[in-house]
Amino acid sequence: MKNIFPENFLWGAATSAYQVEGAAYEDGKKASQQDIINRENYQKYGFANADIASDHYHHFREDVALMKEMGFKSYRFSISWSRVFPDGVGEVNEKGIQFYRDLIDELLKNGIEPIVTLYHYDLPWALVEKYGGWIDRQVVDDFAYFSGYIINEFKDKVKLWTTINEQSIIVQYWTQKCYIPEQYRDNNQLRYQINHHMNLAHAIACKQVHEMVPGGKVGAALGYSPIYPLTSCPEDMMAALNAHDLRNSFYLDIYFKGTYPKAAMIYLEKHGLAPVIQDGDMELIKEGYSDFLALNYYASECAKACPEGTKEIRYNGVNRSGKKGDISGYETHPGFYEMCKNPNLDTTDWDWSIDPTGLEYLLRDLYERYGKPLMITENGMGAFDKLTEDGKIHDDYRIEYLKAHIQAMGKAIEYGVEVWAYCPWSALDLISTSNGVKKRYGFIYVDRTDDDPKECRRIRKDSFYWYQKVIESNGEKLD
Repeated sequence: MKNIFPENFLWGAATSAYQVEGAAYEDGKKASQQDIINRENYQKYGFANADIASDHYHHFREDVALMKEMGFKSYRFSISWSRVFPDGVGEVNEKGIQFYRDLIDELLKNGIEPIVTLYHYDLPWALVEKYGGWIDRQVVDDFAYFSGYIINEFKDKVKLWTTINEQSIIVQYWTQKCYIPEQYRDNNQLRYQINHHMNLAHAIACKQVHEMVPGGKVGAALGYSPIYPLTSCPEDMMAALNAHDLRNSFYLDIYFKGTYPKAAMIYLEKHGLAPVIQDGDMELIKEGYSDFLALNYYASECAKACPEGTKEIRYNGVNRSGKKGDISGYETHPGFYEMCKNPNLDTTDWDWSIDPTGLEYLLRDLYERYGKPLMITENGMGAFDKLTEDGKIHDDYRIEYLKAHIQAMGKAIEYGVEVWAYCPWSALDLISTSNGVKKRYGFIYVDRTDDDPKECRRIRKDSFYWYQKVIESNGEKLD
């Protein structure tokens, strides 16, 4: 495609701490809730735990060199709270913070701009044991302690910050993205209470960046899917609007208007699900404004009318097998909306719709709604990559997926949307939150299995060399 990407466009890729670092109990680090959840997933499903992951902790210089070889302009990653503060608060773990000092220095030395995410699901386990984690309001103060330290530590080296990863996904899959004690798992109001606590934490971190970081910019990284109606009948159109209000606007309006959307809140209040909001909360949320929105886009969604009396299901099911059609169900809100399969789109092996046009749609729609710059901080195709006998990984399917999405992003830019960065998921293979290491996303193959970490040898995939040319041409050479 013709070169329409800005000269300073930040091509790169993304990871998260617990999915890639490993060293889960080394150098003073203690468990995060994801370390515990992934151990349980290994016992239940045989998926790799996070103890070693992709061993980025011991390979980070090699990994940064590979990013440099690909031509990365940016790298989006997260900082493990429990590596820096093993007990959540208290004394800093010097070996833990030194790892991030070394990583950031290595990135800058290689001309790669760090985009730091403060929180990517991995709350310190000590805080879960202490008061239940995000369900307790104390977590807001403890997050502020952590975020304030990190932002101050790197204020002169990191200019682009994202606060909390995928609040929308955390609400939908709250027992997979948070460790929820058994006695609370039937209390669906807590989903929205957790989200409110995260909104307060997000606002505080935004204020901290604005106060501490010269020239710093900050926003959330939201898991986002445009929602289409199943048909053009009025009932399905209303269902799609209702789903957008509760699954999308419920987060966006907080970031950019400082309010919850009325229709979504009325629905939650009617069903006893609305969060408890204390005096001063909404004022704080308005003060903690976002400079941009980071988007994690994999798939669009589809909604249809949901009659009263339908069995209520609070979140979409999960496909753990990687066999198309094995998704375990769809979210229903009787009288409001029901999520469903879009018959017009193909899917990945894990039943995620493949919809590059959806990326152009959401970029144009969100820029028109809120007028804020946008970044893509995740976008990718999970697949069963095969290592050939001669040590190659031919992932043409991933190249075609990413090519189509870059083209869609380019069209949005042509229509006036301000996009700063494209950081697909993921820089290298890592642990998929719900599917272990079999579901691979990276440009760099990590030679391990769910049962055997081996030496985590790094191997360049075909997509590595393809993306190298994309970056070198600033998005012009996509074939």
